[in-house]
Amino acid sequence: MSNIPAPPILLTPGPLTTSDRTRRAMLRDWGSWDGDFNQITQRVRQRLLDIANAADTHECIPMQGSGTFSVEAAIGTLVPRNGHVLVPSNGAYCQRLARICRVLDRKTGTLDYAENQQVSASDIDRRLAADPSITHVAMVHCETGAGVLNPLHDIAMVVARHGRSLIVDAMSSFGALEIDAAQTPFDAVIAASGKCLEGVPGMGFVIIRRAILEKCEGNSHSLALDLYDQWVYMQKTTQWRFTPPTHVVAALDEAITQYLDEGGLPARGGRYARNCAALISGMEAIGIRSYLAPSIQAPIIVTFHAPDHPNYDFKTFYQEVKKRGYILYPGKLTQIETFRVGCIGHFGEAGIPGAVEAIAQTMKAMGIARDTAAVTA
Repeated sequence: MSNIPAPPILLTPGPLTTSDRTRRAMLRDWGSWDGDFNQITQRVRQRLLDIANAADTHECIPMQGSGTFSVEAAIGTLVPRNGHVLVPSNGAYCQRLARICRVLDRKTGTLDYAENQQVSASDIDRRLAADPSITHVAMVHCETGAGVLNPLHDIAMVVARHGRSLIVDAMSSFGALEIDAAQTPFDAVIAASGKCLEGVPGMGFVIIRRAILEKCEGNSHSLALDLYDQWVYMQKTTQWRFTPPTHVVAALDEAITQYLDEGGLPARGGRYARNCAALISGMEAIGIRSYLAPSIQAPIIVTFHAPDHPNYDFKTFYQEVKKRGYILYPGKLTQIETFRVGCIGHFGEAGIPGAVEAIAQTMKAMGIARDTAAVTA
């Protein structure tokens, strides 16, 4: 019998808790140029296209590194040096997207919102009508700084009507929230292995409209992050240009198999939505209120007001919850004190009630009475 304690459940927006099957897939070593591994890469690419209903019109290009590597690769590859990017911004990850554009010396403008506001398609409509120099709109679908779900389809239709290009950071939504290339026009969607597909971190991917990708030669500022070059090389050889994260790719292949076995996007998204509803109602019962209005809350991660009590300290709170088997996430807001709890990962629907109970026990241990935990708006 093993004496190794069970690892805590990760209630974060990725990395997240993975299944035993996914972890076991990493126990084998693969040759990076071996035909068997190349078949895994091809299968993963095809399945990712299928999830987005994009196989007829788009290509899937994988990229080593965290999701941010793929965001930078997408901006650098799709936006020419004389392009002009509009970034609607309502949180920390939108701000990072705008910063990437500026670091790459692409002309960049923002539409700024409060962290508890949803991006408005009508605002983008007016901005595009007023400024014909804007060539691209780059948006975050689910802004996990606070957990806001932005209206991807409405924005996509506006951008398409103006004849501009849409780049979507779908890091925390792909695989759980619908993104259908046949219904929602986009030129690129960016996501990663360690999010809603429940793989491990280390690989991103970009789904790019084929007709656009074919025109991207020479745009990139970087050799390693050139998605056009990566695509051309993979088309010719089925191999990655540079050493791939072999174990991560194998784990994602297995995770996607489980995703399909579960029932695909409706089942995965439904599980996360039930987790989110149980989390919010459970936390309300112990006196902790969520930050966002329900109408804009994504079922990925929930921001909560920190207890308004002199005994509250996040570091202590975090460690006490961790001792009880759960890893929380610090708040990302700039104006008020919050913490975040993720709804995604392979921990079953019993995980959320267990997390709420762990938080309730922590509050008791810290001397925070339930009826004094919630803050006043």
